[in-house]
Amino acid sequence: MAAATLVSSLTLPLLSVVLGGAVALVFLAGYLRRKRAAIAHLPPSAAAAAPDQPKHVRPSNQHKKGNHRTHHHAADKDAAKKHHHLDVNTLRGHTDSVTSLHFSDDGRNLVTACADGAVRVFRIDDTSSKSFKILRINLPAGAHPTAIAFSEGSSSVVVAAQALLGSSLYMYADVSAPPTAENKQQGKLSPPEIKWNHHKIHGKESVLNLVAARATYGSGDGSTIIISCSEATDIKVWHGKSGKELGTVDTNQLKNNMADISPNGRFIAAAAFTADVKVWEIVYSKDSSVKEVNRVMQLKGHKSAVTCLCFAPNSEQIITASKDGSIRVWNINVRYHLDEDPKTLRVFTIPLHDSKGSVCLYDHMSISPDGKVLAVTSGSTLQWLCAETGAVLDTAEKAHEGDITGIAWAPRAIPNGGVPGFILATASVDKKVKLWLAPEVRST
Repeated sequence: MAAATLVSSLTLPLLSVVLGGAVALVFLAGYLRRKRAAIAHLPPSAAAAAPDQPKHVRPSNQHKKGNHRTHHHAADKDAAKKHHHLDVNTLRGHTDSVTSLHFSDDGRNLVTACADGAVRVFRIDDTSSKSFKILRINLPAGAHPTAIAFSEGSSSVVVAAQALLGSSLYMYADVSAPPTAENKQQGKLSPPEIKWNHHKIHGKESVLNLVAARATYGSGDGSTIIISCSEATDIKVWHGKSGKELGTVDTNQLKNNMADISPNGRFIAAAAFTADVKVWEIVYSKDSSVKEVNRVMQLKGHKSAVTCLCFAPNSEQIITASKDGSIRVWNINVRYHLDEDPKTLRVFTIPLHDSKGSVCLYDHMSISPDGKVLAVTSGSTLQWLCAETGAVLDTAEKAHEGDITGIAWAPRAIPNGGVPGFILATASVDKKVKLWLAPEVRST
């Protein structure tokens, strides 16, 4: 009886093992049939490329090398796509966002303001150079530069900086002075001195932009006039060399977007919260001093706020861009004292659209020294327009790896590979400054 019980207890497990093995054999046979069928249907080239080897076996060195070649070639193609044909050079060395930039009168020096608390002066003898001489100026502790402009040609710079107590102006002299014999041996320049400074110039509000111009209109003596535009509603006028405050105007338009001064130092125009652009005239006395600053005209025609504007090189026209999607060219060479209104010469539709088809807003605008090319930006996109027709000459999408914070034309042609050309500089939050060659404008 005990033997029968023992046999019975062993029979069930043995049967389970036998049945499980049979099932496993059936599945294995099916898998092998499918594998052979798949290999049989592979073309000869594919079959040769799939040797029967374990997964941990590495491919041959020759095969690996070929993959690297393909990868580099693809990377080179991507780099070539990103490089715009008008992009001639990149100025590096900034460790934070570049907030502003400006060329000297001769175009051979470019000064930048950076959020890292430093001002840098780049010597540009040829835009295609592999390296540039740089003078670095560290601002006082706690001062963060927001705007900058050359004064007195290229010998000094005026920088606006923001601190806890408000905005300040600093004028540094001899920024382009050659190194002394002692400093040549040490391999560095003496830090420029602060010749004058002003604090809380716009209360606690920061300076949006600084613009400089030579006072050549009327009895102006050619000295540098600088305007500072606050983010509130006031704009101040300064004497570049002495630092004397010459006047203050108020847009009374809730907040400013930016302001500009005509190249001859006569007019000031402001883009602010409303659709109208107010224009003031700087009146000079017989002794060349500034007598007063008077509002003389208003540009009416846009249907929404003006985001940016600039004066033409002849100081007789203003170009404006608005949220209404249009660009207008105005003639301000009118007898305003006889109540003659400025006239709209041309109206263009902003040609830049986003991915949804909506018109983009221009953030910055500047016209080339010959008055032919209008450079505009929207976010990280840079665009060149024909100033006469509004036609798109060229576009650089993602010109920077972040929003463009400022643009400036060299005031005269400077060498690019030994060939003189008009050069545009752009600054960005990506810590870079780029130099661009002006596109060709074909005569119509």
